[in-house]
Amino acid sequence: MFFVKKLILLGALISLVGVCSAQSDRSPEVERLNNAADVLHEIMVAPDRGIPEEVLEHAKCVAVVPHMIKGGLVFGAEHGRGVATCRTADGWSAPAFFAITGGSWGLQIGVEGVDLVMIIQNNKGMQRLLSSKFQIGADASAAAGPVGRHASADTNWKLDAEILTYSRARGAFAGVTLSGAYIGKDDDATWAFYGTHVSTREALTGRIPAPGAAESFLHAVRGAKTQALVQNDQR
Repeated sequence: MFFVKKLILLGALISLVGVCSAQSDRSPEVERLNNAADVLHEIMVAPDRGIPEEVLEHAKCVAVVPHMIKGGLVFGAEHGRGVATCRTADGWSAPAFFAITGGSWGLQIGVEGVDLVMIIQNNKGMQRLLSSKFQIGADASAAAGPVGRHASADTNWKLDAEILTYSRARGAFAGVTLSGAYIGKDDDATWAFYGTHVSTREALTGRIPAPGAAESFLHAVRGAKTQALVQNDQR
């Protein structure tokens, strides 16, 4: 009996260590989700420089890269880790983790941290994101999105690109561009967060429920249009 109790106690301790380890391993991913929520909120409340409500209403998916590093001296490089969610019949999907890497050529000098928001605005762009890996420019077209409280009806923002990009920069940098950058699944982050193999398609099409740890990010996405309306009413 004593031996059985020791086995039960040992099992409980192992389970507790496993839970603590899983939470510890997942913390960078939770932090990424929270940072992405902060970025989206701060961009939306920027006076007259936010994402128009029409763009948000039209969005198929929203992807955020908090603090993407860009830098270079003639040759440029960029790298960041982000998180995305897409619309489903039941609301915004569970998050999918991705990495963005790439390079550029041009007159550029310095290092900059950029908070990046990408609005995927049609089914073709969404399918690119679901594929887990694609190249901006070659596989999916991207353009700087319109800013302000409303997107002008006489512009072609709905037609010109599959992805609209918004950024908030800190520091000095010239020649900022996403053309040629690769976006692919962040396998390590996905495994750490979900504790199992989850494909980008499974997460973004609503095949799995969103964990509670993703709520801050999903709340920010759901509230983005409301923030746009509030800012517009305050003008």
